[in-house]
Amino acid sequence: MAKSEVKLLGAWPSPFVMRARIALNIKAVEYEFLQETLEPKSQLLLQSNPVYKKIPVLIHADKPICESLVIVQYIDDVWTSGPSILPSDPYDRAIHRFWAAYLDDKFYPTLRSIRAAQGEEARKALLEQLAEGIALLEEAFGKCSQGKAFFGGDGIGFLDIAFGCFLGLLRATEKMGGVKLLDEAKTPGLVKWADRFCADGAVKGVMPETEKLIEFAKVFMAKMRGAPAK
Repeated sequence: MAKSEVKLLGAWPSPFVMRARIALNIKAVEYEFLQETLEPKSQLLLQSNPVYKKIPVLIHADKPICESLVIVQYIDDVWTSGPSILPSDPYDRAIHRFWAAYLDDKFYPTLRSIRAAQGEEARKALLEQLAEGIALLEEAFGKCSQGKAFFGGDGIGFLDIAFGCFLGLLRATEKMGGVKLLDEAKTPGLVKWADRFCADGAVKGVMPETEKLIEFAKVFMAKMRGAPAK
């Protein structure tokens, strides 16, 4: 398939854009990455996603597909020749989708809120919530992986992508806050899984460096406060 037939609108720091990029890499799909500045949003983005006006947007044969997890499932459905992303068993698929929804509805909002927390008590409460979530995901990893390398078994699957896209932000949060969120003593399964995930060929080229994410976060927060980044 010609590269021009598949385009992805996104931005390098976005974990949600990363989901689509990892899925395309797993399926060995060539695509054109269109970097969005978001200030202002491009006309192509506004035309392609008039409802949410957000990235990522996958454009396949001039047809836009929006929302990161919808895009990942679409990629799995369309490019069937590569490794399967979603489990074949209906129950396993349901479990992967359940935890993916948890990550987007509960885990990510908590992780994102830590940076903007006002006061040590508020920050501590959010870190405790996050630790509880990570403990649940450690348990889910044990059940889903069944002793194998990934949530999806021997290879990266749907839930690996849904969770793994947040590892860059998780590591940046650890470094900026002087905390340990993935702990060898408390979450040994996830610690090893995170290393394997980030080292995978489908992930290595799209996972942002921790320092770059920290710098981006500082600039972003400074803009929000109307002050220069330090």
